Amino acid sequence: MPRYDFRCRACGDTFEIDRPMAAASDPAACPAGHEDTVKLLTTVGLAARGAAPAPSGGGGGGCCGGGCCA
Repeated sequence: MPRYDFRCRACGDTFEIDRPMAAASDPAACPAGHEDTVKLLTTVGLAARGAAPAPSGGGGGGCCGGGCCA
């Protein structure tokens, strides 16, 4: 179930709520009981399964890996 972040405009508290995507736009009350909250825009970092790891150290490519830095 997706998790959504909210911030209370009254006390400034930031909190999370788990709810279905169909209820993503529903209002949320602050844990302190305040009703004036706003949903925050969040980003999610995902990694693909089976993705090759980034190359590490020497071996060509890139400035210092390719020897163009003196």
